[in-house]
Amino acid sequence: MPRPLLVLLLLAALTACQAPPAVVPEASGTFTTPVPLDASAVWTGTVDECAAGSTPVERCLHETMQARGASPAALAAAAQLAERGEAGHVAAWETVEGVGVATLEFPFRANTNQGTWLVDASGRIIDVDADALAGAAPAHADVATFREAHPDAFPVAPARADGREALDGGGVRLVFVTPMRTCRACADAGTLRVGYDFDEARRFTGRRVLALR
Repeated sequence: MPRPLLVLLLLAALTACQAPPAVVPEASGTFTTPVPLDASAVWTGTVDECAAGSTPVERCLHETMQARGASPAALAAAAQLAERGEAGHVAAWETVEGVGVATLEFPFRANTNQGTWLVDASGRIIDVDADALAGAAPAHADVATFREAHPDAFPVAPARADGREALDGGGVRLVFVTPMRTCRACADAGTLRVGYDFDEARRFTGRRVLALR
């Protein structure tokens, strides 16, 4: 083989080996933070001064947390919420069946002041209040029936923990329920029940609509 051709083939092979991996999009409502979240992400300070000041609440919250000794994990969680247009922080943490459960506090909201993140073994975060019906699999027969009867209804956060179920192979499903309403202050039109599945190593494997009635 001619030497120039051999050099070109070697360069092509080297380039292919060094090519960056393909970006795999996160499932809806899932993401990661620069600092892995655990119990150290909890921050329980007060931010009363932020509500009355002229500084944007996201910035005021960050500066207040920083000044009052918030951990890097706590600041990372607050920064992630700020990127999503929310001013909030992790207010509590527990571990359920090996899965991290972070309770979120939104001190400046007029309505829903709490939320929930699930954190799997790889550090992936699942927001149980984000697009509860989007991408859930498989499509449950209850969904179509409910939609026909209540086309304007939508999930009203926060979701509430509703137990757990053992899965084959050592996995676990954490179940959450969310009321369905046609307006935030309206009476419940129904209840959405969703399971969040984790394998035996507690890696998130997907969510599933269990019922919508």
